[in-house]
Amino acid sequence: MPLICPRPLGRLVPKLGSSLRPVLSSLGASPRRPVGVALQHLGTVSWKRFYADHKLDLLALDQKWRQKWAESSREKGNKEDEKNKYVLPMFPYPSGNLHLGHLRVYTIADVIARFQTLQGHKVLLPMGWDAFGLPAENAAIERGINPATWTKANIAKMKEQLGHMNGSWDWNCELATCDPDFYKHTQKIFLALHEKGLAYQAEAEVNYDPVDKTVLANEQVDANGCSWRSGAKVEKRKLKQWFLKISEFRESLLKDLETLAKNEAWPERVLAMQKNWLGKSKGATVKFPVLAFGQGTPSAIEVFTSRPDTLFGVQYIALAATHPSVQQLAKSDPELQAFLSTLPGLSPDSKVGYLLPHIRAVNPLAYHEETPEDTKVSLPIYVAPYVLGDYGEGAVMGVPGHDLRDHAFWKEHHYDAPVRFVLAASEDESTTAMPNEPFTEHGVMNANSGIFKGKSSKEAGEMLVKLLEPAGLAKETEKWRLRDWLISRQRYWGTPIPIVHCGSCGTVPVPDEQLPVVLPEVDEHWAGKKTGNPLESQTDWINTPCPKCGGDAKRDTDTMDTFVDSSWYYMRFIDAHNKEAPFSPEKAKALTPVDLYIGGVEHAILHLLYSRFIYKFLMTSSFAGKEAETAEAAESESSEVYEPFKRLITQGMVHGRTYTDPATGRFLKPDEVDLSDPHQPKVVATGALANVSYEKMSKSKHNGVDPTTFIAQYGADTTRAHILFQAPASEILDWDESKITGVTRWLSRVHDLVRKTAASASTSSSTSETPSSATSTIKAFFEQQQQQQSESIDDLAKLDASITIWREVQRTISSVTASYNKVYTLNTVISDLMSLTNVIASSSNYDAADPLIRREAVSALIRMMAPVAPAFAEECWHVLFPESSASLFSGSGSGDGEQAARFPVPDGTEGLLKSRKQTCAVQLNGKTKFAVEIGTPPAGLLEKSAEEKLREFIVGEVLKTEEGRAKLQGRGVDVSKAKKVIVVRGGKLLNVVM
Repeated sequence: MPLICPRPLGRLVPKLGSSLRPVLSSLGASPRRPVGVALQHLGTVSWKRFYADHKLDLLALDQKWRQKWAESSREKGNKEDEKNKYVLPMFPYPSGNLHLGHLRVYTIADVIARFQTLQGHKVLLPMGWDAFGLPAENAAIERGINPATWTKANIAKMKEQLGHMNGSWDWNCELATCDPDFYKHTQKIFLALHEKGLAYQAEAEVNYDPVDKTVLANEQVDANGCSWRSGAKVEKRKLKQWFLKISEFRESLLKDLETLAKNEAWPERVLAMQKNWLGKSKGATVKFPVLAFGQGTPSAIEVFTSRPDTLFGVQYIALAATHPSVQQLAKSDPELQAFLSTLPGLSPDSKVGYLLPHIRAVNPLAYHEETPEDTKVSLPIYVAPYVLGDYGEGAVMGVPGHDLRDHAFWKEHHYDAPVRFVLAASEDESTTAMPNEPFTEHGVMNANSGIFKGKSSKEAGEMLVKLLEPAGLAKETEKWRLRDWLISRQRYWGTPIPIVHCGSCGTVPVPDEQLPVVLPEVDEHWAGKKTGNPLESQTDWINTPCPKCGGDAKRDTDTMDTFVDSSWYYMRFIDAHNKEAPFSPEKAKALTPVDLYIGGVEHAILHLLYSRFIYKFLMTSSFAGKEAETAEAAESESSEVYEPFKRLITQGMVHGRTYTDPATGRFLKPDEVDLSDPHQPKVVATGALANVSYEKMSKSKHNGVDPTTFIAQYGADTTRAHILFQAPASEILDWDESKITGVTRWLSRVHDLVRKTAASASTSSSTSETPSSATSTIKAFFEQQQQQQSESIDDLAKLDASITIWREVQRTISSVTASYNKVYTLNTVISDLMSLTNVIASSSNYDAADPLIRREAVSALIRMMAPVAPAFAEECWHVLFPESSASLFSGSGSGDGEQAARFPVPDGTEGLLKSRKQTCAVQLNGKTKFAVEIGTPPAGLLEKSAEEKLREFIVGEVLKTEEGRAKLQGRGVDVSKAKKVIVVRGGKLLNVVM
């Protein structure tokens, strides 16, 4: 076991005090025989035995207290019914290894849970596993094993790793989404959605990965049109898919963001991302008549625009590849067919386009006589990949003068053609845009806007829609970017969709009594390392009687997107052993919404949006004891806002120190870097100084850190404090192992302080006080000192030291409590506690202070650091209060009258902690000459009416000091003859003007 902060013997001896004296006496140490000489006679074995009694072994403390917590948990059980706070970190995918990102988020969660426990709350802090998904299936194919086997082995490994973090997880609530006992209820929720018309099947064009043989969400396709996982070129296919009708809840999903914005409950950045994803736009649908030559096309193309004020500037029309007109034209246009076949491999922002021959569009404003001639010119029509088929009408009006994408596309295809600007920033037609750049803001209509010149663009846009509306060429419209949630996945390792397809009855839900629909065993598929969905070939599993008519039917072979599991798992934690329902209405009411949800900002859109949707549905359904015909009816029944997470904390990523070769830019492995001088790392092969940076941890960059290895070296509490101390919770953390020495020194100093205080308390009368009954005693102590007004130098020194320590304790309590509540500033908890430790341990304060103040200050320090370093704090607590038999985090005493430990709160002694002295800077004619400690003026002298008396008091106090007399009177300065004596800030500054 490593020794923490080993000291030279000479520095250690004074710290050990009375515990060392018997040993030294036995060796003949005396004033005539120095300690050093006596220690020379101390045998090696005896010294090692003696030092072992006093060293700080953090690893042993971790193991000791983890064992005690486990025993206590088994004895008391885990009663969810008693919980009144719910802290939840996003549950992990069981990849097999925890990384520092896991350590950071789970440390933050446990720290807050322990803080709230010490405040007297019953906290639910569960842990589970997001266990379904394609990575496990791919790993199973690669290894030739069942994904369940691989997943369960990873869960066991990661659970063991979590056990070393000194967390306070409620393992009684543990769940894994791949467990039939869990996904039985996922299937129940799906069927409830289906019953309400919120789960439906429709044919849709999807992104298909031909290697993994599954559907991908748009977010899983990279900028080059490749699968995020396999790297294969993604194909566009039309498949019959299952959707959840999230669009039914879009208004509440948008409106309730206002609730989440109150008191900064959710980060502004996340709220903006949610709002943008919902994408509510108000604008107009405009019809552009079509001029076609022998083409089977509609008479007009409808376009949605949020900027009707730019209609005069339209210079082309662009259609999505899936637009019905494009599909129709492709049947007789081989070149168009060839172009469409290239689109899956292009990035969404590609500027390529296909000009449709023999077809043009007409601006609807062209039919008005006063429209400028340029606007009346017919418009080319393109097929362009940047146009989305599922947004608006699958068509856009190209306005190069006032849209960045349209401008880039136009310049690609009409480089020499002029760009038409139809509005400007001001009436003089100057724009705020750079020359030849689009002006994208609202402004004032210019001469190219005909009779609308001089009008504000917003007003003009409304007028244009009204102008075209009687002819059926435009109407006000509202559009959303949000699309219904496609949940079908053509893979094995996911929740089976509980639907049976019958030739006679159609789509039939699996009856509740037949749930769960369990995944069949397909070991031969994995052993053969085959790709694709093995469910499609499991005829014994697929073929099943129709639940409605009893005839031949087939199971649905799709499984659900894993986002379905994570959209409701937080509800299962509150009632993890309920066999009949996902959760009970009573527990949902008592424990949800989650008080604090913690996770990475990478989940800011889809996971959180889907969770909000499902929670809104669940809380207006029979699962929560409510029933309504439709989601709209459910929402109209109550004005109550249903949001799953009251407060959201998004922690920053952890970056690792990365070394690269300056000559090649190649990432260097640890054994390729010479760190004999840490400040001058060198490339072993060349001797050149290596480039050092901090980057996202990855195997390819050789900058990963195994948290379990780190914990095994330094201890869990040290690691927890270190990861919190290095950066605010929301910011990127640059992991620097070398800085942990500051934390180990601090813990060692606190441990010394605790042992020293415990030793002195054993001989002090103050030991009669219990840890939790000291508030009134301390207040009485300071009141008594004020009443006595002792002139004894020793009494005054004791009072000064006691006031200094206790004032810092009270300041730290307020500061640390605020930081724990804010969460994002947890790093300042460590720095505040380090500062408090320094104030208490200062020999001028500690030695002079009253024993009661010393002990209660150390007691407060232990309780404030307990959420961060729980095992260390437990040990210190029981050293300081050996009579205490209960855990700091028990929430209650031992049952024999002992009161529970509580997080300290300000005790109201602030008014009694005024220092008797203050520093006064003395100036002569405005120039500072010296500073001295003087008595603090009585409160009555600080009134405006007592200015003259205050001057007399401050001058008198300065002249009472030896330095004051020497530097004023000793140098011929007679203050009584000064032109002016100025006292500032209650006597903290004295300016003598001669």
